[in-house]
Amino acid sequence: MDKMNISDIITQALLDTLDRSDGSIQIQRNELASRIGCVPSQINYVITSRFTPEHGYIVESKRGGGGYIRIVKIKPEPYNMVMHVVNSIGSSIDEHSSRIILQNLCCDKLLTEKEGKIILSAITNHVLKQVPAESRNQVRAAIIKSALLNSLE
Repeated sequence: MDKMNISDIITQALLDTLDRSDGSIQIQRNELASRIGCVPSQINYVITSRFTPEHGYIVESKRGGGGYIRIVKIKPEPYNMVMHVVNSIGSSIDEHSSRIILQNLCCDKLLTEKEGKIILSAITNHVLKQVPAESRNQVRAAIIKSALLNSLE
């Protein structure tokens, strides 16, 4: 097996275990390596490269005979997540990117499906057809940001 495939297998095994838990797992590196059929250093590689704070995880480790690695999925506050999205939109956004953002917010339960559909209905190119084409993406960004900020109240 090449390194990329084994890394994907390790990642999936850890994600599956996290999904079945309360968002926190404690593993023994050697035990997981034996179960997957790889060397322990490959477990370290995956954890240090794919389970980082930037990816939404905190990793703690205890070395020694009874040592373990604990991976905790960070559950960010809804306010912070919505503000991050608002800031990432910038001054302009196209319809396709808007749809993806709204779908993600609904999947993450930061918006209800109904709220997502209402916002989407207000930002389509069809609805914005009276707005000059060169300004649509700016108007769309302003509408989405306003709706998201108002959803926080």
